[in-house]
Amino acid sequence: MLYFARWKAVAILLTAFVVCVLAVPNFVSPDTVKKWPAWAQRYVVLGLDLQGGSHILLEVDVNDVRKQRLDSLRDEVRKVLRDAKIAWANPPVVRGGSIEVRLREGPDYQNALSKLRELSQPITNSLIGVTGQRTIDVTDVGGGLIRLTPTEAATNDRIRQTVEQSIPIIEKRVNELGLVEPTVQRQGVDRILVQVPGLGDPRRLIELVGKTAKLEFRLVDQTMNPQEAMQGRVPADSELLYEGKGEQKIPVLVYKQVIVEGADLTDAQATFDQRTSEPVVSFRFNTTGARKFAQVTQENVGRPFAIVLDNEVISAPVIREPILGGSGQISGNFTVQTANDLAILLRAGALPAKLTPIEQRVVGPGLGQDSINKGKYASIVGAILVVLFMLATYGLFGLFANIAVAINVGMIFGILSLLNATLTLPGIAGIVLTVGIAVDSNVLIYERIREEVRGGRSAIAAIDAGFSRALATILDSNITTFIAAAVLFFIGTGPVRGFAVTLGVGIITTLFTAFTMTRLIVAYWVRWVRPQRVPI
Repeated sequence: MLYFARWKAVAILLTAFVVCVLAVPNFVSPDTVKKWPAWAQRYVVLGLDLQGGSHILLEVDVNDVRKQRLDSLRDEVRKVLRDAKIAWANPPVVRGGSIEVRLREGPDYQNALSKLRELSQPITNSLIGVTGQRTIDVTDVGGGLIRLTPTEAATNDRIRQTVEQSIPIIEKRVNELGLVEPTVQRQGVDRILVQVPGLGDPRRLIELVGKTAKLEFRLVDQTMNPQEAMQGRVPADSELLYEGKGEQKIPVLVYKQVIVEGADLTDAQATFDQRTSEPVVSFRFNTTGARKFAQVTQENVGRPFAIVLDNEVISAPVIREPILGGSGQISGNFTVQTANDLAILLRAGALPAKLTPIEQRVVGPGLGQDSINKGKYASIVGAILVVLFMLATYGLFGLFANIAVAINVGMIFGILSLLNATLTLPGIAGIVLTVGIAVDSNVLIYERIREEVRGGRSAIAAIDAGFSRALATILDSNITTFIAAAVLFFIGTGPVRGFAVTLGVGIITTLFTAFTMTRLIVAYWVRWVRPQRVPI
């Protein structure tokens, strides 16, 4: 155990040196680091509790979720009745929180009622399976009137799904801004918490995260003047939207039918128009979207079509020629930032429902600095006490252990820098705990050496046996702790994961320093001194 080939010793020292060097950017000014190559610009990112940042709490708009469900249910009712070739006396309409359709009583009435009841499906849960509740209550009111009402359980399930679908979209939007290590997590039933370290002004983030970003391409209805439509005579298959904001809003009458949706986009980038040099957003469709877009533009040359984002018309250009390439651009008096933001929204995809900011606050750097100071103070005091304890208890071997622990901490910061990990206050606690675990490994080794000395072994034999026989115990204790850290990482969120990361990395570096670095130091000491007794 005490013999090291030269290449092994060089490999151990080189590994420790390289990993510790990775931590250097953390101790150099950011302006200097920016001048370094991109691969060298890796450092530990301070979390929200250490450097401050933005804290936003978003709530799912329940009314929007209900409206979408009712609109979808109305279309489903129409499709079911049309497929069954059953005529209605009055078409399906949204009334209150239900869909009502009046049918002609006759031989097809019971068949229609049976078909509509098939729309009600059992609600399933990922944990318990079928819950026994259903998605829709179908009621025969009488007089040919059938009422379909989404159940409260189905609405709650839809809200849960909306939150789950929204979280990855929000993460993608925030990450597109180039912000480091944002926290996006569910809170309660219908809320999403967004925390972004280092962002002092949350307004742009709210604009970016809160937008539904539902992009649609629709044809403009030219059968009626928009001014006439503003008098309340909008055709049934059209709706009145507006282009622009404030006093410059221009009414645009567009068909409800959507030609192509934003979901058919594969890419969107902020660019500049080659003719006007104005910021625009260039987009590209997938195969399905390109085919539909090409067909519509071929059939409607000379007609205007509207680009609609969240029920607002961005622009309504005239189709001059068929667009067959599956790509195009959106213009609309953009600035560079607004064009970039729109491109980010389109790349990330549309949210399934509206999200309303109900809480926003900025965590000031003063609180973060206070946390840093306290964390530094606790770390320094803890480290000093550990160093003094090891020196007082084990003398020269305690010094060897302290050197290994110092290298251990340097390697922790090096690996965290390589991962661009976020360091939070619990993360600092994880590092302090790692110092204790690292010393604990050395304590087990040294106590084993003492036992071997008391058993009558020579100094070198006792040292060799101490390292070899303590190996199993140290592995067992560190592996069990690493498993706990892994569970915390995969199940926990936010600061808990930060604690798990630092603890897990610390365990790996501890095993390296305890079985290689400390042993290497002791091995060279034994080779140089040839001790007759162990100074423990």
